[in-house]
Amino acid sequence: MATAPRPRTTTRDPEVLTRHLTGWLRTRLPGAKATGVTVPASNGMSSETLLFDIEHPEAPCRGCALRLAADPRAYTVFPEYDMARQYRTLRLVAEHTDVPVPRVLWLEEDPGPLGAPFFVMERVAGRVPPDVMPYTYEGSWLQAASDAERERLEAATVGLLARLHDQVPLAEAQFLAPPGAGDVLRRHVTAQRAYYSWVIDGLPRSPLIEAAFDRLEQLWPREAGEPVLSWGDARIGNIVYDGFDPVAVLDWEMAALAPREVDLGWTVYLHRFFHDLAVASGQRGLPDLLRRDRVEARYARLTGHTPRDMDFHTLYAALRHAIVMLRVAYRQAYFGEVAVPADPDTLILHHGSLRAMVQGDYWD
Repeated sequence: MATAPRPRTTTRDPEVLTRHLTGWLRTRLPGAKATGVTVPASNGMSSETLLFDIEHPEAPCRGCALRLAADPRAYTVFPEYDMARQYRTLRLVAEHTDVPVPRVLWLEEDPGPLGAPFFVMERVAGRVPPDVMPYTYEGSWLQAASDAERERLEAATVGLLARLHDQVPLAEAQFLAPPGAGDVLRRHVTAQRAYYSWVIDGLPRSPLIEAAFDRLEQLWPREAGEPVLSWGDARIGNIVYDGFDPVAVLDWEMAALAPREVDLGWTVYLHRFFHDLAVASGQRGLPDLLRRDRVEARYARLTGHTPRDMDFHTLYAALRHAIVMLRVAYRQAYFGEVAVPADPDTLILHHGSLRAMVQGDYWD
């Protein structure tokens, strides 16, 4: 990750976005002006984020963040971007829990103003464990923290997952139910199979991803588990921290109804993914942070629910991540940034660990 070119994250012109955003803002706040519009260098490759300030005496806030659906012409990472769904999810979490989420201000479903639907929320100050360079690498603020400070961050992070799962009324979250028949876990996995089929349409298949799907069936839980509102992208890189305390939970585009363990598996594995990158580069990483046994035990103490079938759920997390990474790699090939190799599995950065999980010899 230190030497590979960073994938293109946007095909939009920031100056054009600034001009159109100012025009749209004045339809909501006559006389308002959008200033300091920036596209963060850390922008993702799915929904894009713009940061800006509002100059207006009655502005609901000064600092804002705008989440804009991906440009449909830019070889998107996901097949669709339902911004109204994300907006509604943020409002639901804010209304029914004490999980910190940004205050949402406006939803614009008309793609006309900026070329795609978007919503605006209040910007929250703080710091986020970075993906590039990964927070597990020497030099990051989390790597430089003390053991006690990292323990505090871990406790607070698992705590917010516990509160999210316990506090959102299931009846209010039915709009997040995966489509299809069967229990929510089966429907969730079926949706991932459909996503994989979309990713490889007209392109080389991944034998490793398909082997992982087969292994999932062998590990399938006897009981799916009760559905809860699953954040979907539950990792510390999507949390803004004040010191070591969470102040804003971001990126709800993968939210769905799912068993509790779907979030827990993602939290555990995505940290392990970044730790593995550090170790592969000759560094120590953060082996004691978000360890699987500690996360499971802490979550059980907080909720009374002992996580089950975590071999299945950590494999499922690694599999889901692999599908996204394969799409990102094919997107890079589309823009001429990489060539598609003879073995498409090598496009998956964590193909070694995913193969070890399929074989059952990854977790120590």
